[in-house]
Amino acid sequence: MEKQGKRSNRLVLVPGSFRGHLNPMLQLGTILYSQGFSIIRPLLREYTSFNFASQCQCKAPFQECLARLTEKQNSDEEKISCIIYDELVYFSEAVATEMKLPSIILRIGGITAFMSRDAIVPQAEGNNFLQVSNSTSNYRSWIKRGSARILSPQVKGSTFFEIRVITQVVKELRNTRKSSAIIYNTIDFLEQSSLARTLQQFHLPLFSIGPLHKFAPALSSILFDEDISCMRWLDEQTNDNTIIYVSLGSITQIYENELAEMACGLANSNQPFLWVVRPGSVRGSEWIESLPEGFEEAVGQRGCIVKWAPQKQVLAHAKVGGFWSHCGWNSTMESISEGVPIICRPNSGDQRVNGRYISNVRRVGLEMENELNRREVERAVRRLMVDKEGLEIG
Repeated sequence: MEKQGKRSNRLVLVPGSFRGHLNPMLQLGTILYSQGFSIIRPLLREYTSFNFASQCQCKAPFQECLARLTEKQNSDEEKISCIIYDELVYFSEAVATEMKLPSIILRIGGITAFMSRDAIVPQAEGNNFLQVSNSTSNYRSWIKRGSARILSPQVKGSTFFEIRVITQVVKELRNTRKSSAIIYNTIDFLEQSSLARTLQQFHLPLFSIGPLHKFAPALSSILFDEDISCMRWLDEQTNDNTIIYVSLGSITQIYENELAEMACGLANSNQPFLWVVRPGSVRGSEWIESLPEGFEEAVGQRGCIVKWAPQKQVLAHAKVGGFWSHCGWNSTMESISEGVPIICRPNSGDQRVNGRYISNVRRVGLEMENELNRREVERAVRRLMVDKEGLEIG
C-alpha cells in the first residue's frame, strides 16, 4: 500500500546501464516509492558502457548533477537522504563521501557469485592471471571446480592494457570502503551458507531482499518490445509443464551456425518450445533468416519464435515446464521463484557461477557444457523435459 502525503525522504538511485542491472534498480525504486520515499534517478549519458576509464570520467558530471539537486533544496524535507548505487557505478561512493551523504551498494547478482569473484584475485603481471585468494581457503574447493573460469571469456586474447583495466575494475567492485550497507537481490534460504560467509567478511549490514521482481512490475518493455502473442500460443497448448522456454538474455550473442544447431536440436527433441531470438543477437543476421531451410515448416505449431517475451509471465504459465537459460541472475531468480527447472548454458561473468550453483548445489537444473550442436541440444532438452532425471528436478 502506497503511503500518502508529502514525500520527505529523497533517495538518489544510480543504476547500471545494462538491462540486467537497470531492472533491479528500478524495481527497488518502485518498492521504496510505495513506502513513501521520493526517488531521483539521474540520467548520466556518460556511463553507457562498462569501461574503467569511462567510469572515472563519470565522477565529475555525477557530482555536478548532485550539486544542482542540492542547490534546489528549499527545506530540510527536500534534502537528499541517501545514494543507492549499482556496484558497477562505483564512482558514486566517492561522490557520496565528498558530499557527506550516506551511500548503499546494490549488488544485482547472487551472493555466491560475488564470493567466487572475490576469491579470484586478478594479477596484471605475469602468466598467473587467475589466483585463488587464501582469504577464502575453505571455499576454494567448490570455486576451483568451475567458477574460477568466471573471467576467462573476458580475459582470453586480451592485451596487457585490457587485463590491467579488468584488474582495476575487479578491485573496485571488491572494495566497499565507506558505504553504509549492501543490498542483494537474493533470498536468504537460497544462499544461506554464502550469506553467512559474507556476513563474516564484511563489517556492515547486508540486506537480502529479493526476489525484487515479485514485489514490483516487470520492466523489460523499457528496452525491448514484448511480443505478447506468445502468451496466446501458450494458452493454446494442450498439456501442462511440456513447453521448453528458450532465452539467452539481453546481451548474449551467438553465431549463425549455433542458431542452426539450436534449431535442429529443438526440432529433433520433439518437444514444444517457445524460443526468444533477440534481433541482432545472431552475428551476421538481422534476426532468424539463417534458420535451416524447412525448419519452420517442420516444427509447425509445435514451435513459437518471438523477438522478446514477457519472461515473468511466461515462466509463471502452467504450460511451461523448463527454461533453457544463460543463467543471468535475474532469469535465475525468476525461474526458481516459479519452480521451473533450468538448462544451464552460461556465457560469461557470474553466469558461469550461477549455472554451477543451480546444477551442483541447489540441484534445480542441468548443465549443458559441451559444444553447442544439435545432438547436445536434443539430449539436454529431453533430459530435462522427458527423462526421469529432469522429472525429478521438476
